[in-house]
Amino acid sequence: GKKLGYTFNHGNLHIISLGQGQEVVAEQALDLAAKEGHWVILQNIHLVAKWLSSLEKKLEQHSEGSHQDFRVFVSAEPAPCTEMHVIPQGILENSIKITSEAPTGMHANLHKALDNFSQDTLEMCSQEKEFRSILFALCYFHAVVAERRKFGPQGWNHSYPFSTEDLTISVSVLYNYLEASLKVPYDDLRYLVGEIMYGGHITDDWDRRLCKTYLEEFIKPEMLQGELCLAPGFLLPGNMDYNGYHQYIDDALPPESPHLYGLHPNAEIGFLTQRSEQLLLTVLELQPRDGSVGEGALGTREETVQALLEEMLGKLNEEFNMAEVMAKVEERTPYTVVALQECERMNVLTAEIRRSLAELELGLKGELTMTSDMENLQNSLFFDTVPESWVKRSYPSTASLGSWFADLLARINELEAWTRDFSLPSTLWLGGLFNPQSILTAIMQTTARKNKWPLDKMTLQCDVTKKSREDFAGAPREGAYVHGLFMEGARWDAQTGIITDARLKELTTAMPVMFIRAIPADKQDTRGMYLCPLYKTRQRGPTYVWTFNLKTKENPSKWVLAGVALLLQI
Repeated sequence: GKKLGYTFNHGNLHIISLGQGQEVVAEQALDLAAKEGHWVILQNIHLVAKWLSSLEKKLEQHSEGSHQDFRVFVSAEPAPCTEMHVIPQGILENSIKITSEAPTGMHANLHKALDNFSQDTLEMCSQEKEFRSILFALCYFHAVVAERRKFGPQGWNHSYPFSTEDLTISVSVLYNYLEASLKVPYDDLRYLVGEIMYGGHITDDWDRRLCKTYLEEFIKPEMLQGELCLAPGFLLPGNMDYNGYHQYIDDALPPESPHLYGLHPNAEIGFLTQRSEQLLLTVLELQPRDGSVGEGALGTREETVQALLEEMLGKLNEEFNMAEVMAKVEERTPYTVVALQECERMNVLTAEIRRSLAELELGLKGELTMTSDMENLQNSLFFDTVPESWVKRSYPSTASLGSWFADLLARINELEAWTRDFSLPSTLWLGGLFNPQSILTAIMQTTARKNKWPLDKMTLQCDVTKKSREDFAGAPREGAYVHGLFMEGARWDAQTGIITDARLKELTTAMPVMFIRAIPADKQDTRGMYLCPLYKTRQRGPTYVWTFNLKTKENPSKWVLAGVALLLQI
């Protein structure tokens, strides 16, 4: 929102906003200021990365012999990742650094949201009670959506740049609507705020549903009757003055917890665990990687990698002989096509694993010159991470290398069993497929052909059984039994057959076998159902697979706010 490419001079002060060819002007201002003792403020230096080396030299040039009152101030936006840091080390080392960090926690965020207004704001609307109540609810909504990011994918599938401008414009819209209407247009307000002001940032359909659900919970007629809880134990305050609202936050807002966002307490355990794992991985990667640590240490490292490499090559199955596999096919059904596609993709992956490991083995023996790709593979094996070349040919996974390789072998065994006679397994391991959507689509195709139903008018019905995979001896006549799914954010109560609150410290719980079958879309009953997204991994977002309707006695909005989802891997 800042204007770029302008210059403002006032006496001894020169303010230059970079980004539109202002570099020459900036250099002239620095020369003048160094001579006369002026102050120079350079804004948005991150936008002129190529010029920063010249700026570094210019500052070094003026570090001696310049006027004693000469000062330079620079500002920049934070880089999204370490690879995109553009400010030269010389500038950083020779400067006093100040960072402006966003507030953390609901308490600070709610105060910060309210700070955008004043007593005059509260008094400007003719419908004072309605305006104040909705304004406070919007402040709470803004604080929730901004701070929910810390919970990672369970908070939002993607991170969005919600800003105070979204809040202030929403309040302006609220004022205009209340001045123009005697009744509060709840639907219009929710739409404008959720779909345009904040929704304009949102790119994911499930995140849009979450934003919409928050507004449906916070902005509704009950808010004017003193009965609306913004969070457990935190009622929407009545008609107060500006300082009264700040005091109410201090007095009434419960201590920081996931409950304030509609999440289960386990969500905090999950994001703190992930943060700790990331920290420990960073510390591990700081270990020396070359021979400078001494021959003994290097030998130990190479021996570790060599042993792991030999173990993996010894355990890795042979590639599928596609000619032999194809010869077993009697009828090319949708299920058969899925199995063949999975075998082909598995061959691509295992061939790359075998090739790269064999190449590295020769490199470690000194028979090949070590390349950068081989060194990267060696580092991955040592740090227990999946090598990049394998990831490109693999399926989404957040597992360490050891767990990932064990999972790979299990997937190969599952495929070998399936392709012996191509009969559908009694229960399918849905998470064991590269493309789980393909088998779900195959279920619809098979049913559509059998019943002569139009494929585009069909959907999948999901019935959760009370059994485990060992209890099934054969596949059903229509559809398929699937296993290996997990629930995050809540748990499935097998006795009552509904979603219920998760137990503390059980971040994900295994689902019973699920019966998936295709039905005409107009026959599906969505009453008392939570539309639950299914993802491949806990990263959610781009790993989305399908949507299953799961029974619930609670309002589905509770599970939306809790970020409840099914996962194929944990």
